[in-house]
Amino acid sequence: MDIEVWHLWVLAAIIGGALEMALPGFVVLWFAVGSLAAGLTAALGLGINLQLAIFMGVSLALFGGSRTIFKKAFMRNASRMKTGVEAMVGQEAVVTEALAEGHGGGTVRINGELWSARTLGGGVAVGELVIVEQVEGLKLWVRRPAASLEVSPQQKKEGR
Repeated sequence: MDIEVWHLWVLAAIIGGALEMALPGFVVLWFAVGSLAAGLTAALGLGINLQLAIFMGVSLALFGGSRTIFKKAFMRNASRMKTGVEAMVGQEAVVTEALAEGHGGGTVRINGELWSARTLGGGVAVGELVIVEQVEGLKLWVRRPAASLEVSPQQKKEGR
């Protein structure tokens, strides 16, 4: 039994498929499909230059296109993950050094770290919870949490 070129392409596709199952990610599959396309080209009796061109073209097109396809299919409702300082906005912090009214600063603890802070409202006493509104350099701008606007069932009955 003579080994023909298309046999080698199919063998490369099988090895690529096995590697795809063994390795994390989704990369080797496209080169395996490119190998199958090149094997079909070889079985038709076309030259090695065209086989290599078909292999590269199919592999790279699928590789490049898969990112776009998978991103649209699997990430359509995903929001960008906030990390670091950007993630602090909207989180609660505990006042560890009183925040004076105006531009007087104090200190708050957030995520186990102490940060310099300034208040956007009136003064805030030690131990109170505040909400981080913005980050400016190494200083947090905070405010007291808003009072609850919920209406109790009793107030609903009274029409308030």
